[in-house]
Amino acid sequence: MRKLFWLMLKEEWRLHSTMFGSLSFALFPIMVGGIAFMGSFLLPFIRKTLPPGNLSLILHSNYLLLGFMVGAFGLLGSEVMNRRFGQASLISYAARTLPVSDREIFATFVLKDLLYYFVLWVFPFSLGYLLASPFIGVPLDLPLLLSLTLTISFLSGLSLVFFLSSLYSRSHTGLLIIIGILILGLAGYSIITGDNPAKLFPPIILFQDFSLSLLVESLIGIGIFSTVGILLFTPENIGASRQYKDQIVSLSRLLSRFPTPALSAKDLIDLYRSGSAIGQTLFSFLIPLLVIWFFLSLTSDYLPKRNVLFLYAMTTGIIASTMYTWITAFDSYATYACLPVKVKTVIISKIASFSVLQVIPVVFLAIICIISGQAVYTVPVIVLALSTSYFTLGLTIWLAGLSPNILVYDVKVMARYFILIGIVTTIFSSIAFANPWASLSSVILVVPAWYLIQIGCRKWELHEQPMY
Repeated sequence: MRKLFWLMLKEEWRLHSTMFGSLSFALFPIMVGGIAFMGSFLLPFIRKTLPPGNLSLILHSNYLLLGFMVGAFGLLGSEVMNRRFGQASLISYAARTLPVSDREIFATFVLKDLLYYFVLWVFPFSLGYLLASPFIGVPLDLPLLLSLTLTISFLSGLSLVFFLSSLYSRSHTGLLIIIGILILGLAGYSIITGDNPAKLFPPIILFQDFSLSLLVESLIGIGIFSTVGILLFTPENIGASRQYKDQIVSLSRLLSRFPTPALSAKDLIDLYRSGSAIGQTLFSFLIPLLVIWFFLSLTSDYLPKRNVLFLYAMTTGIIASTMYTWITAFDSYATYACLPVKVKTVIISKIASFSVLQVIPVVFLAIICIISGQAVYTVPVIVLALSTSYFTLGLTIWLAGLSPNILVYDVKVMARYFILIGIVTTIFSSIAFANPWASLSSVILVVPAWYLIQIGCRKWELHEQPMY
C-alpha cells in the first residue's frame, strides 16, 4: 500500500508537470506561502477595521470550505476506480490487475489527495504566517496554533463531506435522514440558545481557548467520518449495465435556441447519467454555501445584514462559476478529436450547459433573500451573483480552456485568477454596500466576460489540446 501511495503521488506530479511544467507546479505552494507572508504585514491595518476574532473566523471558514470543495470522494469513487478519467486516474484502476482490494486502492487515493491538498494549500499558508511573525511582533506560538486549527478546519470539512458523499453513493434516503437530523439539531440549538451554531465549530474554540481534550475529540471525529466513508465506499460493478431512455433528441429540441444544442444536451445527459448532477449540487454548491451563510451571519455585529447578503451573493457567484468544472471534469477535447468539431465549438457548448445550470443559484438566492427577510433586494442580489458568475466563467475559459480542474494549479493561472477576481469583488461589493440597487450596474461585467471568452476561444484554438 505504501508503494502504491508513492506511485500515485508520482503520477499526480507527472500529470500536472506535463500540463504546464514542473517549475510552475512547484511554485504554486510558494505563491500561497508568499501571499500569506505579505498579507501578514497588513494585519495591523486590518485590525483597525475588523473586530478581534473575526479574521480568524474568516480564515477557518475558508479552510472548512476548501475541505468541503475537495472532500466529495464518494461521488468520484466509481469514476476513479473504473478509469473513466483515462490516464489521469492515477493508476487507481490497478485493482483490476493486481492482488489489491478496491477499498485499499480507494483509501490510498484518499490519503494521496489529503497530502496533496495539504502541501498545496494548508502548509504553505501556515508557513508564510510563521515566517512573518517575528517581523510583526506576533508570538511564535500563535502561528503554530493557527497551523494546527486550520488543518483541523480543512480535515473537518473534508471528512464530513467524504462521509456524506459516500453515504449518498449507497443510499439517498440515508443521506436525507442524516442531513435532516443535522438541520434539526442546528435549528434547535439556535432557537433554544439564540446563538449561532457556527460558534460551536471546534477549530475556532481551539484557537480562542486551546484544550487538549477538544483537540483529541476533534481528531477522533475526523477519523470516524473518514473511516466510515471508506467503509461505505463500493466501486460500481463494471459488468453491470443500465438502461436509459433516449433523451438526446428531446433535449436537443428543448435547447434548440442554443448555438450547439446537441453538444449541450450531451453535457447535461452525461452529468445526469454519471450521478453527479444532484451530488455536485449538494456537495459542491448547497452545503458549502449554507456553511458560509452561518459564518457570514456572525459578522452581522459590525456589518449590516443587507451588506452580508450582497457579500454572500458575490460568493455564491464565484462558487456557481465552478459549475463549469462539473461539465468539463469527465470530458476532454480528445473525445471530439476525430470529429470536425473546433475547440471553440466545444467551449461554446459548455457555456450553454453552464447557463442551464445557473437556474440553481438563482433559485437558491431567491430563497435566501426571502428567509433572511431581504426579499426586496432579490433582483439586485441575483443580478450581482450571475454577473460575478459569468465574469469568473470568462476568466476561467481564458486562463484554463477546457481543463480548469488541472490548470488551476499553474501558478501563473492562479495568480491572475486571484488578482482579477479580487479587483472585481472589491469594486462591486463597495458599490453594493453604498447603494444596494446600484449593484445592478454589475451587469456591465458581461462585457469583459464576453471579451475573455472570445480571446480564450482564440487562444485555445491555437494551443494543442492536452492529452494526459
